[in-house]
Amino acid sequence: MEKPWLKSYESGVPEFIEPEQYPSLIEVIQESCQKFANKTAFINMDKGITYEELDKQSTAFAAYLQNSLKLNKGDAVALMMPNLLQYPVALFGVLKAGCVVANVNPLYTPRELKHQLNDSKAKAIVIVANFAHTLETVLPETNLEHIILTELGDRLGFVKKCLVNTVVKHVKKMVKPFNLPNAIKFNQVISQGAKLNYKKPELMPDDLAFLQYTGGTTGVAKGAMLTHRNMVANLLQAGAWLDSTMKYGEEVVITALPLYHIFALLANCLNFMKYGATNVLITNPRDMPGFVKELNKYQFTALTGVNTLFNGLLNTEGFAELDFSQFKLALGGGMAVQRPVAEKWQQVTGCKLLEAYGLTECSPAVSINPLNLTAYNGSIGLPVSSTDCRVVDDSGKVLGVGEAGELQVKGPQVMKGYFNRPEATEEVIKDGWFCTGDIAEMDEDGYFRIVDRKKDMILTSGFNVYPNEIEEVAVMNKKVLEAAAVGIPHEKCGEVVKLFVVKKDESLTEQELIAHCKTNLTGYKVPKSVEFRAELPKTNVGKILRRELRN
Repeated sequence: MEKPWLKSYESGVPEFIEPEQYPSLIEVIQESCQKFANKTAFINMDKGITYEELDKQSTAFAAYLQNSLKLNKGDAVALMMPNLLQYPVALFGVLKAGCVVANVNPLYTPRELKHQLNDSKAKAIVIVANFAHTLETVLPETNLEHIILTELGDRLGFVKKCLVNTVVKHVKKMVKPFNLPNAIKFNQVISQGAKLNYKKPELMPDDLAFLQYTGGTTGVAKGAMLTHRNMVANLLQAGAWLDSTMKYGEEVVITALPLYHIFALLANCLNFMKYGATNVLITNPRDMPGFVKELNKYQFTALTGVNTLFNGLLNTEGFAELDFSQFKLALGGGMAVQRPVAEKWQQVTGCKLLEAYGLTECSPAVSINPLNLTAYNGSIGLPVSSTDCRVVDDSGKVLGVGEAGELQVKGPQVMKGYFNRPEATEEVIKDGWFCTGDIAEMDEDGYFRIVDRKKDMILTSGFNVYPNEIEEVAVMNKKVLEAAAVGIPHEKCGEVVKLFVVKKDESLTEQELIAHCKTNLTGYKVPKSVEFRAELPKTNVGKILRRELRN
């Protein structure tokens, strides 16, 4: 196929990368920890950990999983925590043990947590004490065998005073009594694991590294099977793009997006680890004044985020006065970067805000704008190395320049499939091409632009929200006859959820239904408004027409 984007590549960016360069992520981790042993790897709440300490503690963690918990290669371990120093230790420890990481949003409700634990068949979980009561609620209905509890005051820097002042406002409400008598403390795992023998597992590139959960048209979150080869490939693809600008052992990256999200996981945690960077973990970026105070402590060189984060910083007192003299990479993903935000960002910081595009199923990076781009162009950039992109119509015919159709992706970063869901996998991977569900068009220079979405997915602040899940929760309320969820434009979040409802009981109120949703859905999924109707528009076979409601 023709690849017009190649002519727009920055000098030095290769057409192909070699994903077999590393057999697994373990070799990438070991290489960085040895090469940058004395450098600070991660900082959180003023507490740092060097690459050497990270290596030792993650190896101790792995040894504990292998010996004390008797976990085997391929067993899933859930990680349920915000951005804390314990996260990279646990993350690398799970991978070193040959186990599979199943990231969990710490703000999940019991219903959401139970589904993900059971679907992933997780045998163990690492969880912050603040969310332990949620786990206790569903524990009898899961197959979990082991609980590792991160408590306040653990030696890795999770300080109680800092927690109360900085963690997301929801967390304060979630510090509730819990009873998990068989849980072992995180610091005990490290100290005990340090005395045990670690055996490096024999991993193949096609072995699973992550079960990264994403929504679906069925309303059920599905685990995207991301292999070691997928993740290594995406790391090398990112490196091919960034090598002209990033300097090994010299970067300081700000990580404000949660590491359990695929964007920050790859772009920040793994990518900048490979560069030997110092990674500053922000536990609560919603506290914008506090975030700016943290930024003022560091000569940061890179920052990733979503449009709402960049916009929030621009409108926070003190941000414009920060020292941007070393700042050279601002990367926006997860949702569309808006032109006014990008232009103001460049004006204030002197650094371009580059837009990239990715999906959980693609590990996630698919395309990015060149680093030498002079100004915002409204595109999602060029396909990264070893990646083919095409635009097709409903019949599968490949379309030409300027024609809008579904964007399809092929490359070594495309997932193995959805865990234990072969039919769902067949729906989205056809002849090796991943069907994104996004409507795009390509220009003559190979730049792609997203113009619409084929799916009914709602994109709010970089998170995917699937209408079926919202509707399923809504009709759990006995006063609801029918429900339809759609995304409506929102200045800060891109989109927010609006719910259309036909009542079964006239006493039902908007406040009552939203409260019901809050009990069963993570905050960003909860409808911001409800509109009651006598009936919902449907096709002749009875399917609700969400697009008509949206319009």
